[in-house]
Amino acid sequence: MSVVTSRLTKEQEKKLCTLLGQAKLSLLFKATVHGYNNNSFHQKCDRQGPTVTVAYNKSGYVFGAYISKDYAQTGQNVTDDRAFLFSFCDHKPKAKPLHVVSNNPQYAFTDSSMGPNYDSLVFLYNNTATVQSNPGTYNFDPIQMHGNDIQLIECEVYRVEDYGGLMETPWRNIQWTSEKRKVLMETITNWRPDVGSVKQARMLLVGPVGAGKSSFFNSISSVFRGHVTSQANTGSAGTSLTTQFRTYSIKAGQKGKTLPIILCDSMGLEEGLNSGMDMDDFTSILRGQMQDRYQFNSSMPLQTESVYFRKSVELKDKIHTVAYVIDASKVKLLPDKMIEKFAALRRKANQMSVPQLVLLTKVDEACPLVAVDLKNVYRCNYINRMMREVSDLLGVCLSSVVPVKNYSQELELDNDTDVLLLSAVNQMLRVTEGYFDDIYENDSLDRIKPLF
Repeated sequence: MSVVTSRLTKEQEKKLCTLLGQAKLSLLFKATVHGYNNNSFHQKCDRQGPTVTVAYNKSGYVFGAYISKDYAQTGQNVTDDRAFLFSFCDHKPKAKPLHVVSNNPQYAFTDSSMGPNYDSLVFLYNNTATVQSNPGTYNFDPIQMHGNDIQLIECEVYRVEDYGGLMETPWRNIQWTSEKRKVLMETITNWRPDVGSVKQARMLLVGPVGAGKSSFFNSISSVFRGHVTSQANTGSAGTSLTTQFRTYSIKAGQKGKTLPIILCDSMGLEEGLNSGMDMDDFTSILRGQMQDRYQFNSSMPLQTESVYFRKSVELKDKIHTVAYVIDASKVKLLPDKMIEKFAALRRKANQMSVPQLVLLTKVDEACPLVAVDLKNVYRCNYINRMMREVSDLLGVCLSSVVPVKNYSQELELDNDTDVLLLSAVNQMLRVTEGYFDDIYENDSLDRIKPLF
């Protein structure tokens, strides 16, 4: 699955958000990737709620339009008193953005099968990289709007979501003190499963490419080592950087004892056939049959004759908990095929009685209110909405959705980041205890002799 990246720079986004307010922009359509094509535009952008179209030309102008209503190809003129056109120029960094409202909000935009049509500006005109410019319903000077340059080098459409501000009180209680960090570290270090044959809980990390699986391991390892480390390969390439099945133990300090957890890193999930980790490999991992450093092959799952196939499996080799890793800023953009893959994985894990939860990563990237202060994570309305949406999409209870921020660009540890990461691991251990409780109960039942 290729990664579609925004052309909008941080500075350009800041300028645009002076007009939009405190908003989250999620890229839906990119003409250089999806084509300067009306059908592609509608396939990606219909019924997405408020959107902003952003066009770029060689003259350095960034211009477009915001609407608060859906595209739905009704063939009607749509009333929208919140719609506006905008423009700013990279060559004029200190100038305020141009903001133009409609002379008649009843004709804010035409909801047709064409490209984004605001009467005075029509994008993807005749399925080409051009804009039809005809000031009328929106009255503007073409020089100010686009410098009389209607040839585009890019056209993007973003969903616009209101962050919703902060709640007065957090909806989950969490202590952010250094003392709490110490308690969590001790709790994790001293945890022991109730089954004598198992010394470490094996936790499998599963998720789309770039969601932060490897970064999560690196972050947990960093907390316990006392400095930021990067043992597992990370990045945002279009295909998975994790090509091997890896099982990582973590030490408490450079020469400290090994923690009672093993984090298992898997190949990223991808939409297409013969790409990413498949169901057979997932099943082999859950059963404990796949050994460390097995090289994934998307076209052929692990074979029984492979040297990496574990023929004699013990309880300690099996997966005791699955953690689905999902990028908080990509929740709304999860393709249907990816959701179907998650559903299939959930069914298989349920069949094998393996408990599951969700790690919602990159919460600081998803919401600037959290980026400013991580302690806002349980006060942020937007993050709350994303957690509830993930809960619905994957069919897990809300208590099984845990937000985290991985270390990605930092050089030093941060107490708040550590507390959130350690809280996630602690919750994973609590879930894992349920797995061993079931094993213990089933084992006890098997030992009961019939009376007759």
